[in-house]
Amino acid sequence: MADVELTKMSSRGQVVIPQDLRDEMNLQEGETFAVVRTGDTLLLKRVKAPSREEILADWKKTVTEGNKQVKKLGIKQKDVVRMIHKGRGIKE
Repeated sequence: MADVELTKMSSRGQVVIPQDLRDEMNLQEGETFAVVRTGDTLLLKRVKAPSREEILADWKKTVTEGNKQVKKLGIKQKDVVRMIHKGRGIKE
């Protein structure tokens, strides 16, 4: 079980995260947190934007899976062009 630490809220609504917790979690100034209320409990959840590498890896996975589905369904390039034209209201 985690150790309990006490902190106080300032007149401006600011709460200090104890230094040892900031160090353990490698929290830096300017970090973003989601604040969730459940009854009389507040939960802080660090919100991190994905890195460039994570975005590219996810994109590669999406493209690979999309290519598998396209092949499985027999969709051709001309079918995609036709769908785009239809969506844009372009007559063929």
